[in-house]
Amino acid sequence: MTWEVLSMIGTVAFALSGAIVAMEEEYDILGVYILGIVTAFGGGAIRNLLIGVPVSALWDQGLLFEIALLSITAVFLFPTNMLKQWQKWGNFSDAIGLSAFAIQGAIYASKMGHPLSAVIVAAVLTGIGGGIIRDLLAGRKPIVLRSEIYAVWAILAGLAIGLKIAVSSWELYVLFVIVTGLRVLSYTFDWKLPIRKIPTY
Repeated sequence: MTWEVLSMIGTVAFALSGAIVAMEEEYDILGVYILGIVTAFGGGAIRNLLIGVPVSALWDQGLLFEIALLSITAVFLFPTNMLKQWQKWGNFSDAIGLSAFAIQGAIYASKMGHPLSAVIVAAVLTGIGGGIIRDLLAGRKPIVLRSEIYAVWAILAGLAIGLKIAVSSWELYVLFVIVTGLRVLSYTFDWKLPIRKIPTY
């Protein structure tokens, strides 16, 4: 049940995130749907490739595809004044998607018996993969490649699950809230990772 709930939360959050970015970039309706779907399912597809799950497994998620399409349709039909308010919540939607999918990916790899390193990689790829594809298709620099703290929280989720710190349903939900909260705090207070610039002469 936890797996299904996290999958639905992540799908809705990233589908909305992709659709909002597409509308900000003034894509047409087809572009909005494509970017929303790619954002929602891109991370899972990349994860499946690396941990040995057939990519075709994505097509078994008919309900999630329907949820994603309904979410994109809803945000596309929002009145303009409501959409302007919704844009303020774009980062929050992205934070929810990151947290839900990072935990979901880690659970997936852990249940397949993969080692800690693979669990962390699965968490990171599932959590950030869709966002990277979204930003690249929108012509933006991916969030994860900036100094802004983003992928670190997916790593944290992978560690917690890989080390069996979060196992039961309630522990996973607590982890979801913690990771989401940390991501919100990181962009609210502009927490940054160290960077090193190479001077150009």
